[in-house]
Amino acid sequence: MGSQQLVAEFQADAGATKEPTLGLVARFKFGLARGFLTAWMKCFSLKGLYLFGQFFGTCEWLIDRKSRRRFRQRLRTIFGDELTPAMARRHTLRYFRRVRCDKMIYLIFDKLPREKIVRRIRFHGREHLDAAMARGKGVFVTMAHFGSHHVSGLLMALAGYRVAGVRDRNEGALRRYIQQRYAESFPEFEAVKVLFADAFPRDLYRCLMANHVVGAALDVDRQRGVNLRTATVNMYGQPRQFLTGTMQIALRCGATVLQGFLLSRRNYYFHLVISGPLVDPDTERDEPAVLAEVMQRYADGIEKQVRRRPCHLSKL
Repeated sequence: MGSQQLVAEFQADAGATKEPTLGLVARFKFGLARGFLTAWMKCFSLKGLYLFGQFFGTCEWLIDRKSRRRFRQRLRTIFGDELTPAMARRHTLRYFRRVRCDKMIYLIFDKLPREKIVRRIRFHGREHLDAAMARGKGVFVTMAHFGSHHVSGLLMALAGYRVAGVRDRNEGALRRYIQQRYAESFPEFEAVKVLFADAFPRDLYRCLMANHVVGAALDVDRQRGVNLRTATVNMYGQPRQFLTGTMQIALRCGATVLQGFLLSRRNYYFHLVISGPLVDPDTERDEPAVLAEVMQRYADGIEKQVRRRPCHLSKL
């Protein structure tokens, strides 16, 4: 497939609408929550905020029967007959607690001193990222809907990397609100380039050629456009469709393809895990067989992490 055809497929689904703006009510609601959580943190420390999140998450676990049922359905898909009632209860409770704690710290991350945030990051596999950067052809870090992956860009920017992220144009109001606050508080985050998944891919090519670290989650759970190509992968013993556009561009540019996960730990410590490369950038190119192989490796990496830490699933 030629580069013009690949570009045309992305352009065919490009949206002309701008990103929705936040209303006054939404800004007021988020601002009120931020004020409360900031005051709680100042009174009881980050550990106190974490314990409050654990308590809040436990209450949600007790009350929200619908979400409990949906998460257990996901667990049955992952573990099949291996899933016992005790496993289901344990993983479901951990999921509710993890999600609530992550949402709390995400809402007030910009209220923490930069040095305090950096001290709470444990970077695993950084040598893979630095070696990829040394090649000078860009790095594509494949993320997934696993944990608070949207925080990875901020953490990597604070670690000194030039970062670009590919995301959905129609994100939730909370995400858009917090991204505005981050940009106001962190000069590093203000420099992060945001690329929309439905936009013309010229900027994505430019970022890779300028040796940026580009991050994107390819494990979509819905069809974003009839003109966007997908690849069939095997995951949990079932066929699934993952987007391939960003991966194809990375292979075409000769960028290094890595895989990344953000793991949440007790008391708001985070492990940023980088592994790979998923494909040899010096010998492999954008060919159908290569693309199918690297997408399956990507899916295998996600499945391995999900089986080890199902509480980090971020979509039900």
